[in-house]
Amino acid sequence: MSDELDRLFECLVEALARETRLAVPVPASEVYERLVPYRSNRSRLKVATHQDYEMTVLRLLAGERSYVRLEPEDVREGMQREVTSPNPDPAYFRNFPEARVMVNRRAADRFLVGERLYAPPVPDITPAEEPEDVEDDAPPPSVAPLPFSMDGTAPNQCPYCGGSLPAGRKMNFCPHCGQPPSGELKCPACGSEVDVGWAYCVSCGRATGFE
Repeated sequence: MSDELDRLFECLVEALARETRLAVPVPASEVYERLVPYRSNRSRLKVATHQDYEMTVLRLLAGERSYVRLEPEDVREGMQREVTSPNPDPAYFRNFPEARVMVNRRAADRFLVGERLYAPPVPDITPAEEPEDVEDDAPPPSVAPLPFSMDGTAPNQCPYCGGSLPAGRKMNFCPHCGQPPSGELKCPACGSEVDVGWAYCVSCGRATGFE
C-alpha cells in the first residue's frame, strides 16, 4: 500500500521522465515549486494540509527510502536531523533551494515499469476474412523494427537524458550527461557497484565521476 511519500516520488519521476531529466540533478526548489507543486498535486498525493505536503517533501529530500540523494552532504544530514527531531520544521528544506537532487534510477524504474505492466491491454484486431491459401508452415511476415526501445527512447538517444548519441561509434558514456548507455557502474576507487547518477560511492565515499 503506497503512502504520501511513494506518491510524491512517483509524481516526481513522471515529471522528470516527461522532460527526459531522470539522470540529471535538479535544484531542490524545482521539486516543490515546478515539478510537483502542492496546489496541482494535493489530491493525488492525498495530503490533508500544506504542512503535511511540506513534511513529505522534507522526508523525500532527507533521503527516506533512498528515493533521492541530496547534495551537498551537510545539507542532507541537516534534513535528516530535522526529520527525526521531536518538533521538526516541515519547511526546513526551503532554506536550501539550490541543493541538488539526484533521483535513484533503480527506484524510478520500479515505478515506470509498474506503469507499463498495468497499462490497458491493446485490443486484438480480428481480420474480416482470412486468406484460404495460407500454409501452416509459411514463414511469418517480416516486421519492421520499432523506432523506440523498450524504455521509450529512440535507439540513437541516451536512455537517461534523451540526448542524441553519435552513430557508428563505441561509447562508454553519453557525451551530454556522462551516464553509461548500458552495463553496471563500478566505483573507480573501491570497485563497489554504484547506481546511475551517483556522484559519490556509498561504500567508500569517494567521488565516482559519473555526474
